[in-house]
Amino acid sequence: MLSAVAAMVVANSGLFSLYDAFLGAKLSVTLNGEGLAKPLILWINDGLMAVFFFLVGLELKREITEGKLKNPSDIVLPGMAAVGGMAMPALLFLAFNFGNAATVGGWAIPAATDIAFALGVLALVGKGLPSSLKVFLLTLAILDDLGAIIIIAIFYTSSLKIDYLFLALLPLAGLAWMNIKGQHRMAPMILLGIIMWVLVLKSGVHATLAGVITAFFIPLKDKWGKSPLHSLEHALTPYVLYLIVPIFAFANAGVVLNGLSMADIIAPLPLGIALGLILGKQIGVFGMTYLLVKFNVARMPQDATWLHIYGISCLAGIGFTMSLFIGGLSFADAELMNQTRLGVLSGSIISAVLGYAALARARKLSPVEA
Repeated sequence: MLSAVAAMVVANSGLFSLYDAFLGAKLSVTLNGEGLAKPLILWINDGLMAVFFFLVGLELKREITEGKLKNPSDIVLPGMAAVGGMAMPALLFLAFNFGNAATVGGWAIPAATDIAFALGVLALVGKGLPSSLKVFLLTLAILDDLGAIIIIAIFYTSSLKIDYLFLALLPLAGLAWMNIKGQHRMAPMILLGIIMWVLVLKSGVHATLAGVITAFFIPLKDKWGKSPLHSLEHALTPYVLYLIVPIFAFANAGVVLNGLSMADIIAPLPLGIALGLILGKQIGVFGMTYLLVKFNVARMPQDATWLHIYGISCLAGIGFTMSLFIGGLSFADAELMNQTRLGVLSGSIISAVLGYAALARARKLSPVEA
């Protein structure tokens, strides 16, 4: 949050030209003329965020193999809520932007949920909330992330270069072999993951997916009975949360407010994103949960009330990291990207405030009153 505020301050000060030039500076890693040459902003969004998605992949594998996603019956309610929470924001965005070729490609921006921010606001509410709510929100957000990864893979892939994609199968085969053997040294696996990242980036498929794929081949148990997956997740988490995500936020949250008018705020792009996060998430998550419970398809989280569920549906509207990331994939135009940042930040802030207020109110009420 501090990084996002810092980005907005810099973007609206005399330092903006320096900020813009720094993010646009080209960094090249080449050998005999072959390699990668990209602006710094793309090294952050394609490179550092691959590490972010690597951690997401580790979390997904852990939850699927031994955690909250292991038992299919436990994921019906948050899983369907996640589907509703992705579909409704996208539909609401399209209601404002359908027919506008310049902006319609951003339909997936309000579909994402930021796990860290949503859980952070839930923690701010304090004690007195059912423990099942955290499990419900965490499972919903994890499945939401999985849905976002699938969307990126299918809809945000540029023109394919099949030769590089085939070459990427070689490090993938190496990762599969090491996983089967219960490899306990992680350096060779990380090196193969980096090689696959370069090849996937060259192929046209979004390179952050290489991070997720690599994570799924990290052994849960090695041949000594230890867990490389747990060790890597534990080691990476502080670097991702306190270094990579703040750097990403600083590089991507710089909304230029100079000359901003009411017409800019209610333009189809920022309005579609903001309302998708605020109303779309509420309708999708709360509506799907209500229908499944009322028709006895699934049970309410233990000790939770409908006001609790409403609060969680609001917190699901905090898009921030994932929404800004998808926005960067959707638009190259600086003006459209500024509108995207405006929509994401306003929608996420309002969702956070509504979610906090609803959960704080539910904590004070008895289960019958709530």
